Amino acid sequence: MKTILAELLTIGDEILYGQIVDTNSQWMSLELDKVGIKVIRKTSVGDQENEILTAFAEAEKRADIILITGGLGPTSDDLTKPLLAKYFNCELKINEEALAEVTDFFVSRGRELTEINRQQAALPTACIKITNPIGTAPGMWFEKNGKVFMSMPGVPHEMKKMMTERVIPKLLETFQMPVIVHQLIRTAGIGESFLAEKIAAWERALPSHLKLAYLPSLGEVKLRLTAFGEDRALLKTQIAEQIEKIKPLAGEYIYSLGEDSLEVTIGKLLKEKGLTLAIAESCTGGYVSHLITSVPGSSEYFSGSIIPYGYEIKMRQLGVKPETLEQNGAVSEPTIIEMASLVRAKFNTDIGVATSGIAGPGGATADKPVGTVWIAYSDKHHTVTKKLQLSKDRMINIRLSSAAVLNLIRLNLPK
Repeated sequence: MKTILAELLTIGDEILYGQIVDTNSQWMSLELDKVGIKVIRKTSVGDQENEILTAFAEAEKRADIILITGGLGPTSDDLTKPLLAKYFNCELKINEEALAEVTDFFVSRGRELTEINRQQAALPTACIKITNPIGTAPGMWFEKNGKVFMSMPGVPHEMKKMMTERVIPKLLETFQMPVIVHQLIRTAGIGESFLAEKIAAWERALPSHLKLAYLPSLGEVKLRLTAFGEDRALLKTQIAEQIEKIKPLAGEYIYSLGEDSLEVTIGKLLKEKGLTLAIAESCTGGYVSHLITSVPGSSEYFSGSIIPYGYEIKMRQLGVKPETLEQNGAVSEPTIIEMASLVRAKFNTDIGVATSGIAGPGGATADKPVGTVWIAYSDKHHTVTKKLQLSKDRMINIRLSSAAVLNLIRLNLPK
């Protein structure tokens, strides 16, 4: 079955100037993917006639469906309608049905319909009008040489309503869609290149209709397995078979199959095992606690945290021995061991974890450069520590350290 390709065009200088963020394209891509339409390109174009017309022509060569947002307002800088009329060699003319809808919109709100608002009902005669149920700018559907152009308002809530209720159903009537199934495999504790090396043979053996993508981010690497075909149930079975094959190669690094983040996965494990957690954060400054408490229901397993940033607070509030700090410094294995065990005792929890490090840009010494971080996990059975050598960037170090702590919890929870 032929893959149906789409291109997304967002129109407006304000996008290129960075004055607004294009959230429309991301949302549209997700919705199109759900129905088996593959987005191959996203393009932002300013309010220049030649640029817009060129974008129309180039998109028509590449894609079956061209979805356009923006430029439908009633002012002189809104060029989408007149340029679509020019591209499809037709005139702009008041659409009586659209005029009735625009008139009703203003009357129902006790407002006068001005001439400039009346022009919202002027549409290219070559288009099929698509009703805008919550705004004044109608959508416009064009068909040419088996290709579909669909123009929608740039206002996100208007576009989403139109896409959901009118456009996607009409696309499904117009095109026969293949089935696309995605499966995320989320890993932590291993870099992209090392993971790729571990699973290289598995990746080479994938059937041609299964594609693998690496999606690295701070602290984790997501693998996206995508299957193309006609039978959804069969594709899901084939993906499940491939996941079983990858587990012996990367199982210790795989923490989730699907959308669950590391903090969500940790929360589920703690609830399942009936365990509680407390945290002592120095260099991460509360970021680990932020991740933990971002999960609804975290109060069931998270008792609290302390941020003993300075030596005095480490000693007076947490109870780290002065001699430990004097002999080893705050960024050391002996100190982090005490911090993890002491916070567990202080909050009377099953598990205590701790962080201490040099996030940067200052504070480094010859033997402890910026990016040196110690983390620890402690429960009644054992204490585990890990030394990290990270970057020169403060925020990256905080985020990587926090991800490493969460992964340390995952790996050391009682079985």
